[in-house]
Amino acid sequence: MNKGLIRTGLETLYFTGMHHFMRPLVGGVGSILTMHHVRPKRPDAFQPNRLLEITPKFLDKLLRRLARARIDVISLDEMHQRFISGDFKRRFVSITFDDGYRDVKEHAYPLLKKYDLPFAMYIPTSFPDRLGEMWWVALEAVIARNSRIGAVINGKDQFFECASVHEKRELYDAMYGYIRSMKTEDELRKFVRDLCATYSVDIAAFCRDLCMDWQELSDMAADPLVTIGAHTVNHVMLKKIASDDICRAEMEMSRSVLEAALGKRPEHLAYPVGDPTSAGPREFRIAAELGFKTATTTRPGVLFKAHRDHLTALPRISVNGEFQRQRYMKVLMSGAGTALLNRFRRVNAA
Repeated sequence: MNKGLIRTGLETLYFTGMHHFMRPLVGGVGSILTMHHVRPKRPDAFQPNRLLEITPKFLDKLLRRLARARIDVISLDEMHQRFISGDFKRRFVSITFDDGYRDVKEHAYPLLKKYDLPFAMYIPTSFPDRLGEMWWVALEAVIARNSRIGAVINGKDQFFECASVHEKRELYDAMYGYIRSMKTEDELRKFVRDLCATYSVDIAAFCRDLCMDWQELSDMAADPLVTIGAHTVNHVMLKKIASDDICRAEMEMSRSVLEAALGKRPEHLAYPVGDPTSAGPREFRIAAELGFKTATTTRPGVLFKAHRDHLTALPRISVNGEFQRQRYMKVLMSGAGTALLNRFRRVNAA
């Protein structure tokens, strides 16, 4: 239902032309796009994480349009410089990818090279170290491979039927919500580890299979088009970490490891997950204290001049696999769609 409402809103703004009329008021100075996977469409009926992947064909169309548009596609360093200098004569967009998936190298990188467009990749260092836990992918695998799942929920053994695609979707949504509601990262990780152990899912395999290793990252980092940003060590929802010191260490250690491995100190950060339940004022403050030039959230929105005072709480526009239409991107980058979501509030750093 939510997807249907969002599509209806985007379609209405586009076909009525309202996004054109609203852009001078809500379009801001530019935007940051965020993506994860770029790979060919998969036939599987059960894909609860499909929102995190787009096809190379869709990305090609998007990049071609950006390359031809009257908008500057710029690096994060250039974006930061424009904020510091107040140079907003031309609208801009920065392109970012989270997590360092191998399919970005295989499918997105050739397209970005083709159009000569700069981009950034935010890397959680435990992923190329092959120590990371991609728990959302592991949860999908557990449900996909079984027709009945048992788990301890609120201290009680409970069992769930998931033979059909519909049941699998419902169970994934319910368990994902339950996991995200847990107070700490340790509690979350233990629950998923136990689930994987029970159903013989190798949680460590997903990093090996899906993410670039250090050599692949090094090869890409050598390209001037590529900016490598920090994304914590363990891809943790920082707001779930009670200790300021541990929160700070996740950010700082990630930067130090990337510098040691790739030879350049990252100056930009993205908060894992990045919504208000994952990063807030404390995290924004710590990122600024650590000297990051910028830090990005996944809070939806375009950039305004006022973000100069909130450079570690920047919003991004998700290039969402559930909404692969160029017209949707036009509406979102115009600021019209996100203005409605944000109730016309320009800066959300609370």
